[in-house]
Amino acid sequence: MNDILIQARDLCVSYRTSRERIKVLRGLSLELRRGEAVAIIGPSGSGKSTLLNLLNGLLRPDSGQLRVFGREAAELGEGDWAELRRTRIATLFQDGNLIPTLTVERNIAFRAGLAGLQQHGGQALLEHLDIAATAQRYPDQLSGGQRQRAALACAFAMQPELILADEPTGSLDQATAQRAIPLFFDAIRERTVGALIVTHNAELARRCDRVLELRQGALNPWDSALSS
Repeated sequence: MNDILIQARDLCVSYRTSRERIKVLRGLSLELRRGEAVAIIGPSGSGKSTLLNLLNGLLRPDSGQLRVFGREAAELGEGDWAELRRTRIATLFQDGNLIPTLTVERNIAFRAGLAGLQQHGGQALLEHLDIAATAQRYPDQLSGGQRQRAALACAFAMQPELILADEPTGSLDQATAQRAIPLFFDAIRERTVGALIVTHNAELARRCDRVLELRQGALNPWDSALSS
């Protein structure tokens, strides 16, 4: 089994406006291994969400090399990427990305079912995240923090190999975040999951194996006190 989940070399991405082409990523390189958690920090607009979209196949780079699970991303079609997102890659968005017509319990079962799993332990996950009472509620009946915790439950239920998280604790109050963060890392360690986490939460970042700063389109090690 290849321990390297993501291998990126010299990735470049730019967007064209009506007046100019804006370079977002400039020769970005990254490697992520199984069981490793890497935090990505950086100012707003630095390209953090763009990076996540590259790694889950929603965006293609202008140039550079990207390998995911040992496969060349350039050789993966839309169907290949869709299969990876169903079974191996869990993406946690800031808005939760829950299906509005399904209850929380059914969202969890649906997500696990897409990955081919019949047993998902949804109730136990909800209890651990202190939202067991929301099992029969719909997403629009939840607070922002409840939606984010339900999204965490959906991600863990599919038993992914790779988690891409965009501010996974952004809508949680401090007390709930303190309960959710250990669960997040327990899942990573117990299941040898790789995690790339975009965050402004200093506690979450400190729990990661590495912290990288995305600035001026490239990633660099961050060894400061996470206060800037």
